[in-house]
Amino acid sequence: MATETRRTNCHYCGYCCAFLATVEDGRVTDLVPDTTRYPYDERILAGCRRWRMNLDALDGDDRVNYPLRRVGARGGNQWERVSWDEALDDIAARLGALAEEHGPETLASAIGGPHASYWPLHRFMNLFGSPNNMGIGQICWNPRIWMDALTFGWTVEADIVPGVTDCLFIWGTNPAESDNSAFWRSLIQFSKTEAALVVIDPRRTRIAALADVWLPVRPGTDCTLALGLLHVIIGEDLVDRAFVDSWCHGFDELAEHVLPYTPDFVAQACGLAAEDIVRAARLFGQARAAALVSGRGVDQVGASVAPTHRAICSLRAVTGNVDKPGTCVLAEGADFVSEMELEMTDALAPEQRARCLNTHLTPLQCYDGYERARTLTEKLGRTLPARYLTSAHPDLVLHAMETGEPYPVRALIVNATNPLLTYADTHRVFEAFMGLDLLVVLEYYMTPTASIADYVLPIAAAVERPILQVHGGVANIGYGGPAAVDPYYERRCDYEVFRELGKRLGQGDAWPESTLAEAFAMQLARAGLDWDLFCELGIYCQQPAFAKHELPGLDGRPPGFATTTGKIELASEFLPLLGGPRLPEPAVPVTLCSEGLRARAEQEGGAWLPMITGSRKQPYNASMYFNNPAFRAKSPYPVVEVSEATAVRLGLAAGDRVEIATDNGSARFILGTAPMRDDLVNVDYGWWHPEWEPGSPDFGGMWESNVNCLTSCAPGEPMIGTWSYNAIDCVLRKVDEPLSWENV
Repeated sequence: MATETRRTNCHYCGYCCAFLATVEDGRVTDLVPDTTRYPYDERILAGCRRWRMNLDALDGDDRVNYPLRRVGARGGNQWERVSWDEALDDIAARLGALAEEHGPETLASAIGGPHASYWPLHRFMNLFGSPNNMGIGQICWNPRIWMDALTFGWTVEADIVPGVTDCLFIWGTNPAESDNSAFWRSLIQFSKTEAALVVIDPRRTRIAALADVWLPVRPGTDCTLALGLLHVIIGEDLVDRAFVDSWCHGFDELAEHVLPYTPDFVAQACGLAAEDIVRAARLFGQARAAALVSGRGVDQVGASVAPTHRAICSLRAVTGNVDKPGTCVLAEGADFVSEMELEMTDALAPEQRARCLNTHLTPLQCYDGYERARTLTEKLGRTLPARYLTSAHPDLVLHAMETGEPYPVRALIVNATNPLLTYADTHRVFEAFMGLDLLVVLEYYMTPTASIADYVLPIAAAVERPILQVHGGVANIGYGGPAAVDPYYERRCDYEVFRELGKRLGQGDAWPESTLAEAFAMQLARAGLDWDLFCELGIYCQQPAFAKHELPGLDGRPPGFATTTGKIELASEFLPLLGGPRLPEPAVPVTLCSEGLRARAEQEGGAWLPMITGSRKQPYNASMYFNNPAFRAKSPYPVVEVSEATAVRLGLAAGDRVEIATDNGSARFILGTAPMRDDLVNVDYGWWHPEWEPGSPDFGGMWESNVNCLTSCAPGEPMIGTWSYNAIDCVLRKVDEPLSWENV
């Protein structure tokens, strides 16, 4: 029996940690951390529960191993096994016919991660001629990238250096749960130093428990808080005057704008103590070097998302904490082939770009907005990924599916995501998907979304496929490694699926590399790195230079920033061109509970409260990993959390069954108590029951405890279209009936 050790990587979070696989006759029999490659520290893996799934999941009983075609009614869970050629031939023929009837924009796509490469699907869509890649970028990643790029000319990342960084803000992210890896470990060490740690989160998370200042902000008021911090910093002259005078545009306007945001006003609006706001502002403003990290908690505040990020950018800028050691460093563009090039964005014809559903609703998150921003960032040789930042708004895609307006969307390809759990307004998503002419899902498991598909295509998972994680190409870093083995059974790498579909639809010349590994090798070659050497190193990383805006360019003059003015734009000259404001202005949260629902809740002994959702809870992630028996044994049921004081006030106790409702729908959970601000509800996200029978009528239990049965994807923020998973009003009431899972 032939036995060898091969390098490979985990895919169960974005870190893609390095492993050594023991392979016997083409099968993986053991995995151990590889400390010679990124992230280099076996303690990181010791604290992670997910990586152990790699071995069991390869041969799991619940894996989809062969192409399946629906027979019978959609959602009836009746399938026939077909060959890859049968599946791809039929899918290609049906896509071609639909495009002939309705135009190529009739096809939409949905994608997720971290266990997929995004650009192959994006390339396929560009070459097919459809602008409609539907995603949830509007509530994850896109808002920060957009506002960073328009304020600084490119994205910034925290450069946290012990002994240099005097103050660190962690805003709206919980690294102990969402990261739980190298970054979380570095924060633990940072908290033990003399430097100040400020955490802004309505829940007392594990990082908040380590903080010098915890600001449990009222959800949806983050922008007001940021403007209040600016009020203190500017009012107390904690400004880096030399930097502002040389490199910031619109400071006087911003200073005038924040005058009303006094500590007392902000304290009342945000539900905080005025002295804590002042203390936090002084810690940031007085630091020799301060860094700020924001997360999805900010990305999901709905209408206020863009102004919140702009205000956060201004905090960094007015204090001079930009592109110097220990602060927020402007990332470099990639040395390797960019995501935009891999996507073949420029292959999408102008007339098809004009068909982008976002064009008349979200003027930034569309091709016109993207091209305007691209013109700026390319001044300094950096190009933003197009498909992320033009992703079609789910509300508009669903409307086109439902009504045929402005044109019919009749087909959908879903790659490595589960929209029936992870997209807002599950009832609406379900009805729209059920009416499609063609639904193709590339997956590992029979998820609720897969259970209503026409085709379910089995995709290679961790250690069966290579990985090169470049985070959208907005920084000069990539990490990953090779597959340990060829895919088991008849699974295929997603790249190969889109390549084969593309070849059947006349795209053959655009797919010269036959495998994903060959494509990665081509991508890295521009940086002078051989794929085999990369697989040995596990990482490509070129640290950015500091003060890049001051370094002499080819003409001998400082290049400045890639913005309209060449400076950091505290007052935007770009957004007004698209109908947006010059300065960040807080917005009013959307109300999802009618007066009738509130009155009914009060009559039934319920309460009307603000709700947040989308927070991570290890080891789960969105709707993933609920099929792991060990995880379920430790966290067996869906939970709604309130503070102990709130539970007492409402006459509730931990373990009670409760219902959460909005006008969109309801879901049931078990009540838990947690350290958090009072009169707030935190709802588990992504819950379903993979152990139940797929398909109709229960669809894996997605109707019972799925918080997205309550949410709405109606556009909130006017530039990007962000909807809200935070600052949602809901009604909460106790129920006596057992949850369905209690009877299973």
